[in-house]
Amino acid sequence: MLQVENLTKSYGGQVLLDGVSFKINERERIGLVGRNGHGKTTLFRLIVGETLPDAGTISVPKSYRVGYVRQHLAFSRPTILEEAMTGLLPAERDHHWKAEKILAGLGFSEADLSRPPEAFSGGYQVRLNLAKVLLNEPDLLLLDEPTNYLDITSIRWIVGFLNSWPRELMVITHDRGFMDQVVTHVMGIHRRKVRKIPGDTGKYYDQIAQEEEIYEKTRINDDKKRKEVELFITRFRAKARLAGMVQSRIKTLAKMEKREKLQGMETLDFAFRYKPFSGRHLIDARGVSFGYDPARPLIRDLDLQVSAGERVCIVGPNGRGKTTLLKLLAGRLAPQRGKIHQAPNQTEGFFEQTNVQSLVEARTVEEEIQVAAPDLTRTQVRNICGQMLFSGDDALKKISVLSGGEKARVMLGKILATPVNVLFLDEPTNHLDMDSCDAMLSALDAFPGTLVMVTHNEMFLHALAQKLVVFQDDGASVFWGGYPDFLDKGGWASESGGAKAKKAKPSHRLAAETPAARSPDRKAMKRQRSQWVVERARALKPLEQRIAAAEKIITDREVEMGYLNDAMMAASADQDGARIRQLSQSLAACQAAIDAAFGDLETATAAYEALRDTFEQRRMEMET
Repeated sequence: MLQVENLTKSYGGQVLLDGVSFKINERERIGLVGRNGHGKTTLFRLIVGETLPDAGTISVPKSYRVGYVRQHLAFSRPTILEEAMTGLLPAERDHHWKAEKILAGLGFSEADLSRPPEAFSGGYQVRLNLAKVLLNEPDLLLLDEPTNYLDITSIRWIVGFLNSWPRELMVITHDRGFMDQVVTHVMGIHRRKVRKIPGDTGKYYDQIAQEEEIYEKTRINDDKKRKEVELFITRFRAKARLAGMVQSRIKTLAKMEKREKLQGMETLDFAFRYKPFSGRHLIDARGVSFGYDPARPLIRDLDLQVSAGERVCIVGPNGRGKTTLLKLLAGRLAPQRGKIHQAPNQTEGFFEQTNVQSLVEARTVEEEIQVAAPDLTRTQVRNICGQMLFSGDDALKKISVLSGGEKARVMLGKILATPVNVLFLDEPTNHLDMDSCDAMLSALDAFPGTLVMVTHNEMFLHALAQKLVVFQDDGASVFWGGYPDFLDKGGWASESGGAKAKKAKPSHRLAAETPAARSPDRKAMKRQRSQWVVERARALKPLEQRIAAAEKIITDREVEMGYLNDAMMAASADQDGARIRQLSQSLAACQAAIDAAFGDLETATAAYEALRDTFEQRRMEMET
């Protein structure tokens, strides 16, 4: 059991954690959520002692071991298997079979086990570090964005592994589907505080929203009461016969707690611009083959047709050719054999992790987005900057000072600035937090054009995919149907019966769950959950936009009325009758607009709350 009390940590004047206290109890599996930059990784580093708190304590029992997957890559053994075995407990140093099973589950083949660690990519080297930590069986396992360096088959394996983890776990991930499958509790860093609740992410976010709504209503009521008390004191302070009542209210006012208005939380919120497409098909690939090694082609004789408005997802283990196929379909690479025909009026948006290298470091965020769409006004460009969380002066930051995640958001902003009819996206969620992933899913669902996407996020696959290109068994094949159909009709070969499944299966104490062991009800539950997420976002989005529009009208018109009142005073001083009449009409029009906006705001808010409650009831019925 780990206990944190009054923990405080800040960097450069920015407070990340302010008097945080929580406890991790026996066998709890906790998902740690919060926006990027709000202190999730910092909390992990505090727990393992890589950084020290400004104040507070972290208490652990004697001999309590914490396992943390280090990004630092340093190996001391000549082979993958021998290096992994260094993670075994002293009493199990010769249990090579345990290491083999963990490595197989994480995507290492039998031939890989005798190769040196340095021969593998950085992602596989981090997997090796993960294997060492899992084999060490710590009392508390800390995983920071594991899905960023695991592919879809390894993610599915580790879900089962973690579900049978017999000790404590804390995991940071932007993949809501992954988190909801493995955690017993969700703990969020929100407004520099930590809150832990039992259940999944949906329950956590709903509870936070409900509490903040109650807080804001209480604050408004308190402010109203305070103003009433202040008005009474002001009106009757000079009345001797009411002196006692005035003094009583002064004391009441002094005791009243003043609640600060909650600052709005920035959320990635966007929509892709669509350029109409008149044809039926965008891409027609016939007999396509490609490989960097002539002896081992990645793609052989692939036929694929992509229709207008279709959602095609490319899935499979890492290193098999998914990104290569995306580049071929987008025209970034030419096939070595076969042909790929693209519609002449196709306009594409292309996102890949290495695309950030195309950004000009001397430019600002605003300039990069303006270059992508010269037809947009500066105001429109600034709006897109704001949608990508570069508001105000942040839009003037140089590309050279941005983090990798911020540069990825700039690339997304450039795509948003350009009207397109097809999107080619390679793991677009890797640098986004959970809230931003939800916004991305909603935006992709609403995009009327064509989508071709590489992803290992199963929630996205359940919600979006209409056709799959599946890489497995040393080849790529097209599956005509959605991801749930794919899983029902065979799914991943490594999870089906036979030798491959035996290799991938963890030790008996931490047995992984395979699709064959899952009940049809659980599969249906996953599909319903994904559908619920998309339908909820799609239904609530128009009401959220309507509420925001009404609030903007009210704010803008109130500012305008301030200017008009100043002008009215000047016209009165000048005794300009014509100007006074004109301003009176403008003031009346502003007030009418405000009244109408308040009415629309009240109607939209009531509809939003009712619809949200309806979806919450559906979620509870699904869980029941």
